[in-house]
Amino acid sequence: MRIGLAGAGRIGASHAATLSVLSEVESLLIADADERRAAEVASALKGRAGSVRAAGTVDELFGAGLDGLVVAAATNAHTELVKRAAAVGLPVFCEKPVAPDIAGTLDVIEAVREARIPVQVGFQRRFDAGYTAARDAVVTGRLGWLHTVRSCTLDPAPPPREFIPVSGGIFRDCAVHDIDSIRFVTGHEVVEVMAVGANRGDEIFRESGDADTAAAVLTLDDGTLALISASRYNAAGYDARLEVLGSKDSIVAGLDERTPLTRAQETGGGNVYGSFQERFADAYAAELRAFTELVAGRIENPCTPEEALEAFYVAEACERSRREGAAVRVAAVRVAAVRAGG
Repeated sequence: MRIGLAGAGRIGASHAATLSVLSEVESLLIADADERRAAEVASALKGRAGSVRAAGTVDELFGAGLDGLVVAAATNAHTELVKRAAAVGLPVFCEKPVAPDIAGTLDVIEAVREARIPVQVGFQRRFDAGYTAARDAVVTGRLGWLHTVRSCTLDPAPPPREFIPVSGGIFRDCAVHDIDSIRFVTGHEVVEVMAVGANRGDEIFRESGDADTAAAVLTLDDGTLALISASRYNAAGYDARLEVLGSKDSIVAGLDERTPLTRAQETGGGNVYGSFQERFADAYAAELRAFTELVAGRIENPCTPEEALEAFYVAEACERSRREGAAVRVAAVRVAAVRAGG
């Protein structure tokens, strides 16, 4: 099949490398707002299994007779690209989010439904072996009934300063992965949140109305408590884990010899994960393989925009709770979104 890639930045270049060696992908066409960057990524991948070349513009990408489109461009370009693909009946893989806010996400969902094309959203933890094993342990009843879930996303260093004011905030940009994985693994919805944030680092976070460190307690619809911890300053390395504790047993995803945790009686160091791309390399590859299966019509969509919307509702509730200093019901966020759209 012929796949187009919109966006050749950090995650786009990584996706290009994966797509270029998938047996299902006969040719890969890459476009970026910076044409030189797209050309450099394409040139670096020459000689791979499939044909790889750069497109001069996004218009050229859409006129190339694609079978599927991977969207890895800047967040503010996601909505337009997904809706444009929907208008021409082109299946899409889109890095989260499909839109920067709830209203935009609802707009994309409506366009996708009308076009009747699949849009797979990039929540890669759904494809990580540890997270899928944790889900299986829950589904089979091995853990018994759940009482506590603990999830963390700890970045080794903040993102570029220019990204922070447009990121949507630590819950919408970062902890939304924890929210989605909690829903995915437990099979339950979040009904209420209580969240807090702190700023101990660069003033850009405070100036942007954001936090560099945050925590939240989520109450699920079966009474399970889920705790989320997120930070932009975990200098020991990149750390993403999910602990699921039940009445019979417990399980943890993301704990291995490269997890940046050191026992108190030992010294630090070692070959830790340096980035989210490194930690979830296999999961990123698995989700793109799934996309080619989706394009071929062999599987159901593993992560729809509707699923992403549910995680977004919870992230929005967390952000409101952080700002207001009070518990927020997710249903209230959903109702407010419907009223705003009506």
